[in-house]
Amino acid sequence: MARLMVVEDDATIGGYLEASLRAHGHEVVWQRTGQGALRASEAGEFELVLLDLGLPDLDGVEVCRQLRSRQPPPVLVMLTARDEEMDVVVGLEAGADDYLTKPIRLAELHARIRAHLRRGVGGQTDQPAPTTMALGDLRVDTAARRATVGERELALRPREFDLLARLAAEPGVALSRETLMAEVWDEHWFGSTKTLDVHIAALRRKLADFDQFGSVPTIATLRGRGFRFEPPDG
Repeated sequence: MARLMVVEDDATIGGYLEASLRAHGHEVVWQRTGQGALRASEAGEFELVLLDLGLPDLDGVEVCRQLRSRQPPPVLVMLTARDEEMDVVVGLEAGADDYLTKPIRLAELHARIRAHLRRGVGGQTDQPAPTTMALGDLRVDTAARRATVGERELALRPREFDLLARLAAEPGVALSRETLMAEVWDEHWFGSTKTLDVHIAALRRKLADFDQFGSVPTIATLRGRGFRFEPPDG
């Protein structure tokens, strides 16, 4: 199966997660502190990390940022008991791929893990036949996994690139939230789509930052429906 790390300071929750993941055939390393998680990530690679945001030594968001910088980056799933939407948004913007709120439902946990592992480490997905899509001055090269405006490359996280490529494949077409979650994340996805909203917001900011270097598309929100990738020429 996969090599996973659980970062959780609560002994009851940590032991519960470790036992359940091992029962499903995974190799599991359990760390109770952020520093311990960072040391473990330096000592060996992990395919997926379950990361509690409320750690005793380091802010879980900072741990998330540092783990995301590892090469190759693991899939990062936040575990949080916090109710505030902003905590989740900040964590996703720091590089997390997904989140689960406590108390954790094991059926959902294992379904999410299977989904992420099918998509690949750090969100790398199997791509269709090599192709380059051009919209205005934006070029999206799915073979090289690069998006450029002129000679400048957009710095995109793996899942951001997957989302951009899916939008660019059908410019001007209304794509539902369900379609994007199924095709960019997983066909068996269930639960909140807040992850999609954060990634859409990140893409909008990055495209807007490159508007000074050429004509780039915009992402229109279709209230109650989904999103549409608008070519720069309208």
